[in-house]
Amino acid sequence: MDWKEIRGNWVLIPRNPIGIIHFLGGAFVATAPHLTYRWVLEQLATKGYVVIATPFVNTLDHIAIAKSVLLNFERTLERLHDSLALRKLYLPVYGLGHSMGCKLHLLIGSVFDVERAGNILISFNNYAARDAIPLVEQLNSAIAIEFTPTPLETNKLVQERYNVRRNLLIRFSNDTLDQSRALSQILQERFPEMVTVQTLPGTHTTPLGQDIKWQTGASFTPFDAFGQWFKQEAYRDLNQLKTAMLLWLNPLSPP
Repeated sequence: MDWKEIRGNWVLIPRNPIGIIHFLGGAFVATAPHLTYRWVLEQLATKGYVVIATPFVNTLDHIAIAKSVLLNFERTLERLHDSLALRKLYLPVYGLGHSMGCKLHLLIGSVFDVERAGNILISFNNYAARDAIPLVEQLNSAIAIEFTPTPLETNKLVQERYNVRRNLLIRFSNDTLDQSRALSQILQERFPEMVTVQTLPGTHTTPLGQDIKWQTGASFTPFDAFGQWFKQEAYRDLNQLKTAMLLWLNPLSPP
């Protein structure tokens, strides 16, 4: 499979797709998701999921970003059907977000009329602008700088209007930016027994991990042994993330 740029989205299409994943990344790495999140997304594609990764640039208006990425996703999906790149008339659609991408999927599911089989929300982040954007606190306090909606407004929207019933929340054990705990309480009150929360080893940047190419020489040296060990350690957290997502997506299929 090769990445294809289709109507502003980066797309992977497996041979026999079983579902569609709309991916939205973190605020400062979302402009090239096919590069920054390549390993994780390609692993999902190898298991039969069409991946549509929508780039975006962060602004203060998160509702506008959510509307834009949803429109781009739907246009790309329409193009895939029209070109017969996707022949099945219906495939379940899952949202997958990391950090700010989680907030955008929550807004999409709260403000717009969408049909989703479920959402995977990794390292949810809902900070105020002063905490999320460097130098904001140093600007003139008379200038109102805040995200739309604010963190409190976002929570209220989700609490009252979020319509995606099945959700997987993943947080990492060494992630000081994660705010999944408060979100899980809101979702569990709205959809009892439909929300799964998992804590995995790793950090806020674990989903950004990439493939490490290690080619041994003609003879296996202690340096090669160290390289192999380092690669296994680097992949451990990534593989656990991959396994958790695949098991939730399809509990009957081995990851």
